[in-house]
Amino acid sequence: MDQLQGLEYCIDSNPSWAEAIALGFQHYILALGTAVMIPTFLVPLMGGNDDDKVRVVQTLLFVGGVNTLLQTLFGTRLPTVIGGSWAFMVPIISIIHDPSLQRITDPHARFESSMRAIQGALIVASSVQIILGYSQLWAICSRFFSPLGMAPVISLVGFGLLDRGFPVVGRCVEIGIPMLILFIAFSQYLKHFQTRDIPVLERFGLLLSVMVIWAYAHLLTASGAYKHHHELTQMHCRTDKANLISSAPWVKIPYPLQWGAPTFDAGHAFGMMAAVLVSMIESTGAYKAASRLASATPPPAHGIGILLDGFTSSDLSLHENSENIGLLGSTRVGSRRVIQISAGFMIFFAILGKFGALFASIPFTIFAAIYCVMFGLVASVGLSFLQFTDMNSMRNLFIVGVSLFLGLSIPEYFREYTSAALHSPAHTKAGWFNDLLNTIFLSSPTVAFLVSVFLDNTLDYKDSAKERGMPWWAKFRTFKGDSRNEEFYTLPFNLNRFFPPS
Repeated sequence: MDQLQGLEYCIDSNPSWAEAIALGFQHYILALGTAVMIPTFLVPLMGGNDDDKVRVVQTLLFVGGVNTLLQTLFGTRLPTVIGGSWAFMVPIISIIHDPSLQRITDPHARFESSMRAIQGALIVASSVQIILGYSQLWAICSRFFSPLGMAPVISLVGFGLLDRGFPVVGRCVEIGIPMLILFIAFSQYLKHFQTRDIPVLERFGLLLSVMVIWAYAHLLTASGAYKHHHELTQMHCRTDKANLISSAPWVKIPYPLQWGAPTFDAGHAFGMMAAVLVSMIESTGAYKAASRLASATPPPAHGIGILLDGFTSSDLSLHENSENIGLLGSTRVGSRRVIQISAGFMIFFAILGKFGALFASIPFTIFAAIYCVMFGLVASVGLSFLQFTDMNSMRNLFIVGVSLFLGLSIPEYFREYTSAALHSPAHTKAGWFNDLLNTIFLSSPTVAFLVSVFLDNTLDYKDSAKERGMPWWAKFRTFKGDSRNEEFYTLPFNLNRFFPPS
């Protein structure tokens, strides 16, 4: 009774191989959005060209695919796709604008130097995550979490990305709105349409609607509809503006240190540590949302799960894709095998560059329309945790309301201030300190986490365990607290001997 109803396949049950492969490809298509958007924004700032952008996209997909496999096999084992993270934007942009890098006049040399500096900072910063994971310190911290405290955090994993949704759809409404309407129609209103007992439109609504709208967008592009439009409009509407297909190699395997040996700077590393901590908090919320949508128990605090997140971050700025977590609920398939197949597609098309670039040419607006649904689903899963608390309690209403409001309002203040003043509110001579504060307070889940966990553990907490949902939650905090945990989270190859569950 404490699990979501109506899910067809849970974490350990699998659809047929043909269906699983199609579902895995659908997850791959969805993961492309972030994998292309982040390099498209960052690479030109570093001085990189289209060839450099393609290499970064390929590397992001390849490393994301490898880490998705590692995560589903040896990490928390939840069906989550690993992809690019927006949490690392502030420290990365700070590194890009470092005077020592800006003095390099050759654009390509500046790009490679920037990539080496970013990787060096990530390697140092991720060591904090590795230590927190292996030492079980994060597991100890998790004992202060409750359903009441985590509900706003999980909700803002979805709601906190609202600027990636309709504001981007609005930049090309003739593509974005039809995509949004068609996807909702396929996945909800026509979900009972079946072929061979498979709800085709519900299960593959995303893939089918993307194909239809992508073809429609290509017709508009080929007919010259955007020929004289603004550059930003063309970027979000045209299917040939990414310049990925012409720049992508036929075959290329991303490899370690492809931009040279990482360079290390203490200031860069300190700023990046804040992003790693933000990523850990957002990952905690994302994992709990994924467990609900995979019909699994809330994940116990895994040392190896946080450990693998640290190794992941040392490669590139990676994180669990919230949109792919939402797709688990939209398709009602939470199978781990489907996610592992999607990881295979990520690796395969990262190596075969031309084919991967073809799918990566899908306009950003199409992805933004999908995000409107997927991020909303993740947010609603977070709110579902409130059913295990007493929401007739004024104490609980106060904590949830204040956490949600500040979680949205404080990052919005930081964004508006930065837009108006051309620098963030934290603007001291210590760049690493600025990056630390700006990264933390630009993350809605992190702000909600700080507010909700503090209030939940200081405001009449001794007499409110039942109101907070602790009797239901406590049994999931440890691996042996619930018999179902062993079914969902036991590591293969008897690895529990070396990474004992907390």
